[in-house]
Amino acid sequence: MDNATHLPLQWQNGCMPRFLTLADVAEQLQINSPAAYALVRSGELKAIQVGGRGQWRVEEKMLEQYIEERYAEASRMIQEAKSKSV
Repeated sequence: MDNATHLPLQWQNGCMPRFLTLADVAEQLQINSPAAYALVRSGELKAIQVGGRGQWRVEEKMLEQYIEERYAEASRMIQEAKSKSV
């Protein structure tokens, strides 16, 4: 079975598009759309508004940066927990 047939149409080449909708972000992070919107509104995840209706878009590199920051924060928390237990 070809995995490409299960990718969203715009991802058929295996790459994400440059700009993602909040629904795309939610899918990637496995959260719901309101949670993705909350990340943007809080400033945790950088995004831009485009078009006449001001739809939010997140650049792929901003999503990757957000994920890297969350990994770094998780590592810090783990280290702090380890140092407290010793």
